[in-house]
Amino acid sequence: MNFFNFDTTYTNLNEIFYVINNPHPFPHPEYVLFNDGLARELNISFQLKAHPEILTGRTVIEGTAPFSTAYAGHQFGNFTMLGDGRQHILGEHITLQNKRYDIQLKGSGRTHFSRSGDGKATIGPMLREYIISEAMHHLNIPTTRSLAICSTGEKVLRESMLPGAVLTRTANSNIRVGTFEYAARTAYEHLKELTDYTIERHFPNLMSTKNKYLKLLDTVIDKQAQLIAQWQSVGFIHGVMNTDNMTISGETIDYGPCAFMDYYHTHTVFSSIDMQGRYAYINQPAIGLWNLTRFAETLLPLIHTDEHEAIRLAESALDKFQHSYTVYYRTLMGQKIGIKSPSEEDMILIDELLSLMEQHEMDYTNTFLTLQNEETSSLESLSSWITKWQDRLKTEKDPIQLMRKVNPVVIPRNHIVEEALDDAIHGDLSAVKALLQVLSQPFNPDHADRYKQPGPKDRPYQTYCGT
Repeated sequence: MNFFNFDTTYTNLNEIFYVINNPHPFPHPEYVLFNDGLARELNISFQLKAHPEILTGRTVIEGTAPFSTAYAGHQFGNFTMLGDGRQHILGEHITLQNKRYDIQLKGSGRTHFSRSGDGKATIGPMLREYIISEAMHHLNIPTTRSLAICSTGEKVLRESMLPGAVLTRTANSNIRVGTFEYAARTAYEHLKELTDYTIERHFPNLMSTKNKYLKLLDTVIDKQAQLIAQWQSVGFIHGVMNTDNMTISGETIDYGPCAFMDYYHTHTVFSSIDMQGRYAYINQPAIGLWNLTRFAETLLPLIHTDEHEAIRLAESALDKFQHSYTVYYRTLMGQKIGIKSPSEEDMILIDELLSLMEQHEMDYTNTFLTLQNEETSSLESLSSWITKWQDRLKTEKDPIQLMRKVNPVVIPRNHIVEEALDDAIHGDLSAVKALLQVLSQPFNPDHADRYKQPGPKDRPYQTYCGT
């Protein structure tokens, strides 16, 4: 049975952009999780879950040629050549709605780009990506998604011997800022080929516009400004905003050391390897602009033949990021306190609330819930602010109803996620499945209280990349 409707175009590019190689033939693959909802959206048969040999790459689908992509990236500000070190794209699946998605295996074995890595993954980090990416999707934030997880029948050496697993991930594409950084260091014709392909695949409306390469830059800047504003609005901290982890499509990708903030603190960092706080919550918008500047640099030869004019045009485009981000962020944050179309003056009210939340170490998610539930008597530290806020809401229509649409009741609380993963590593998936069910309805007020409570303040939470 043919489970995918593949029409793979990326391998029509010059072969410098990818290497064809088969995934590792794992000995005893077994089904662990399958995303029925996503399969339904993508018109993929549920019968696929009975074929873990396909979902781990042990069996290569007839007529396909799995491949890994080449890219570079600035990791913590330092440039390096990279590539898919433990990932294989099986092909590009076309849905009945004619939408194109990469179907990618993660943890599927060594590739041309693995360097000293073993190319494998363990069950914990793969389940974690599944949980967080699904949570992001249901929070209406653009993201890659997880179709399935299968165990491999192998033990993988990390901090100890852990059960191996392969994640099947879907994405609009895996083209990253780092892909362009790689192309820009080859030849002009390769850069142009990649850029034309990207425009045709993701933004075909730009094909006939004047200076489509500058328009591409404008479009990606706007998409990333909106995405990062969405992250900030829910307290999401990506943790490893390297340029190879910024997609051109505007999807969140690579959930290694990410986490959601409990207590509001602008300098929150969870990643164990981010010792300088480069990717702290407060820095995410600035890092987004830094990454986009690297993207703009790659496009300069295409934007204009005169380098000085190309730089001027690119800088003008980059100058729009801060305004776009501010507007997106102000709108999202205004709606979180019941203001449908917040003004610049309303941002003063929002900033004052955030300052008080940080000063009093208040839970980010639950503070907005308490406000929308009109339980303001429990927020004594905000009493003077609440008076101003309630006065502002007198001119708004149905502010509480608006708040209920945008403020999640539940997020992937770090301690709850870790408890579920610990059970899963020991063979019990019931907590993971229950958590996924809860996170699929983040605005439903009827979830059990245990999913709503922050972790203990006296136990700082730290995340690891899982490689």
